[in-house]
Amino acid sequence: MKPSDITVRDVRVSYEEIPCRLPLKFGRSVVTRAKVLTAELEVANRRGDVAVGCGSMGLGSPWSFPTQKVSDQQRFRAMTEIGDRYGAALREHEGCAHPIDIWLELEPELYRIAREVGDELDLAEAVPKLCSHVCASPFDAALHDGFGKVNGICSYDGYGPEFMDRDLSAYLGPEFEGRYICHYLGPSYRRNIEAFHLVGALDKLRRSELTADDPEDGYPVSLDQWIERDGVFCLKLKLNGRDIEWDLSRTADVVSVAQEVLGEKGISELYLTVDFNEVCESPEYVVEYLEKLRDEQPRSYEALLYVEQPVHRDLARHEFRMERIATLKHVLVDESLCAPDDVEVARQLGWSGIALKACKGQSAALLCLCRAVDNGMVYAVQDSCNNGYPLIQSAGLTARISPLKGFEYNSRQFRPEGNAAFMQEYGTLFTVANGFVLTESIKPLGLGY
Repeated sequence: MKPSDITVRDVRVSYEEIPCRLPLKFGRSVVTRAKVLTAELEVANRRGDVAVGCGSMGLGSPWSFPTQKVSDQQRFRAMTEIGDRYGAALREHEGCAHPIDIWLELEPELYRIAREVGDELDLAEAVPKLCSHVCASPFDAALHDGFGKVNGICSYDGYGPEFMDRDLSAYLGPEFEGRYICHYLGPSYRRNIEAFHLVGALDKLRRSELTADDPEDGYPVSLDQWIERDGVFCLKLKLNGRDIEWDLSRTADVVSVAQEVLGEKGISELYLTVDFNEVCESPEYVVEYLEKLRDEQPRSYEALLYVEQPVHRDLARHEFRMERIATLKHVLVDESLCAPDDVEVARQLGWSGIALKACKGQSAALLCLCRAVDNGMVYAVQDSCNNGYPLIQSAGLTARISPLKGFEYNSRQFRPEGNAAFMQEYGTLFTVANGFVLTESIKPLGLGY
């Protein structure tokens, strides 16, 4: 037992809806609004100190629970029920422990709640594990935030032997004996981190494509406008996955616009990632795309850092072998990843890296990070259009580790009003300049907000 261990004394849950100024298309889904769950947890440590931790997350049902058999309304209802009941389970939890241990102790209860909600609502499909994690992630973030605040530390300074009863062998196996999460983290927040800009399949690339239907709200719309304003040189492309000529043409068009506008700003750097959102029927499609990209667009191929989740998320059922892709470019699991065991499955199937996201849970992200690094795998930090608190959480995580080029920050494109309340206090973190955000406004306690 550690004097820093925490117990939950009270839980408060609230919801809000944030509309998208532009539709966000990924895979087969188009998102026009987000429902956000915010959790506030009053926690006390063994010394009797009390603090309130906060966590927040958009309930991304099309991404975490993709199905044609359950309506959007049913999925949102299920996710809010899971969130409410998980919050109640935390309130009733009587243990006093480190946030990682609380998360793992209640993980079976989370899955039980998800099954219970699915049965009660008579859903045509079971609630996926990933969806359950999204529902619980605001509470897990609030635990870590409250843990740091009640102990007067940055949460990232609380992942070593001074604050944890058990080393990583208790969570990841005997080969991790003597190691702690802190051994995989930097000693402080890096001052600046690159911001990845999302280029959705519906996004316009040049201002000449704009019409009267596009918003005139003071924010850019087309890619060239965004690059002119923010200097972004890290771009994430959403591709089709079923039409290779369209995918190649889209890549060429994006790179052409980016090179042109960045060149005018005197910026020579350009980095790309491509995301197929599980649409490719097999790895062979990706191999063909990469080989043609290498032969026909060498500049685009050189700029490409990795391919993200090209095939179905159920790794165990499909057992796609990814080695041929990995010999060309890094290939990262996203939707397939929830827990450290998933990292090992991905490694055995030839994936070269993982995507970390705050919406999968702070605890799970940290443990997956340790497993991936030990496996010699690369990793990236991405978001799910995070606004406000989870954006700060995601940036803070990025600034304490060494991912592939920065982090994804697309809420400024699609839901900027959700960041408005944070701009005065955290302006340099929410403002992209010359392709970077500055972390100087992240607070020293908790998760930084």
